Amino acid sequence: MSFRLARILSVALLGVAAATAVHAAPKAKSSKKAAQPAAPTLIWRGDQATARGLVTDVAKAYEKSGKGKIEVQPFNTASGLDAVAKGTADFAGSARGPDGTAERSLVFTPVAWDALVMITYPSNPVNSLTLKQMHDIYYGKITNWKEVGGNDEPINLYAVASPGDGVEYSLRKLLFGRGNQPVAAPRLYVNTAKLEEAVTLDPKALGVTTLAGITGNRKVKALSVNGAPASPATVKDGSYPLFIPVYLITNDSSPKAAQLKVFMDFLTTAPAREVARKHDLVPYDEAPALADLDASRRPKILAEVGARPVVEEPTPTPVAAPGATYASRSAIAPTSELTQQAKQDLQARNDATTEKKAEASAAATANATAAATSAALDKTYTVNKGDTLSVIAKKYSVTVTDLRSWNGLKNDNVKIGQVLKVSL
Repeated sequence: MSFRLARILSVALLGVAAATAVHAAPKAKSSKKAAQPAAPTLIWRGDQATARGLVTDVAKAYEKSGKGKIEVQPFNTASGLDAVAKGTADFAGSARGPDGTAERSLVFTPVAWDALVMITYPSNPVNSLTLKQMHDIYYGKITNWKEVGGNDEPINLYAVASPGDGVEYSLRKLLFGRGNQPVAAPRLYVNTAKLEEAVTLDPKALGVTTLAGITGNRKVKALSVNGAPASPATVKDGSYPLFIPVYLITNDSSPKAAQLKVFMDFLTTAPAREVARKHDLVPYDEAPALADLDASRRPKILAEVGARPVVEEPTPTPVAAPGATYASRSAIAPTSELTQQAKQDLQARNDATTEKKAEASAAATANATAAATSAALDKTYTVNKGDTLSVIAKKYSVTVTDLRSWNGLKNDNVKIGQVLKVSL
């Protein structure tokens, strides 16, 4: 190849490269424009049971969907609620509902149904406990496994400090009517994960955790309650008596409220529901009848175990209001009998409210009329036999001159039956 030909080819190649670079530049610029700012990371804090049973894996699915990131900080219920109230966490998880006025600034949203389960060592011959036996064990009346059909050895009852933990709180509320009931459990742990570890090492152990928390764990044995084993099916139909709602807790004043709504909406998607089922949870809206059953079973359990109902100040629960129940069921199955019943309950509540307002208004009108009549009567007096102006003036603490002036009298003479003004 001649020098001149080589130079011509070099110039041509440079021109092609330059043209390629010119055409490629706009593409790089366009790609840069398409980049979107990352969604803010949400911080979740709460009990171990909710973290292991739901939030940890849902957070992974949420991140995989490209919607954002969740930083999961599991510890216990109290730490999560405090963090959300103070703004150091964006939302929390709990195996119990709101308790007292201190938590009324927070929003408790039920997202799934779980079950409280009593666990023991796998080789323990006891397979089932009654609610009454559970009550008496926690109360300290039953202390030996032989009293419930087991070996002649002491029951080592393990518990988590309540009300710091929602699982322990929920169990005590069902068995005793209050979540802060003292129990005969000398061995206390900070959360259910630590309690489960202890049970795996002690053949005499007994403690409570959640069905979701021990899914796939063969190192512990879950006991049936009143003959019913804990499973998603027995939770869903209500035959297992210790079902509980699982809550996510938010704060309306959170600066990340919009992003939190995105996550809460994600919980209703197929990937999130699949995570719940994988951990033996029942998505909340798939068992709407449990909300009503939850309220009716509590006095029945207390009656069964021989505990007296505890009168507590009502606390707001999202599933208790007829309006919320109807809205939830209407979205799931608008033509079902449960939805229609919820609609009737809501209408009945509204009618009762209207009736009470009408009754209150009528009562107020009647009271006002009676007061006006009484006041009018108090301003006049009918003269009786033996009355004089002096006697009447003394009775109403006025002067004779006043009585003359108000009634146009020229002297002190009055007649029986005469009506006198005794006040202006």
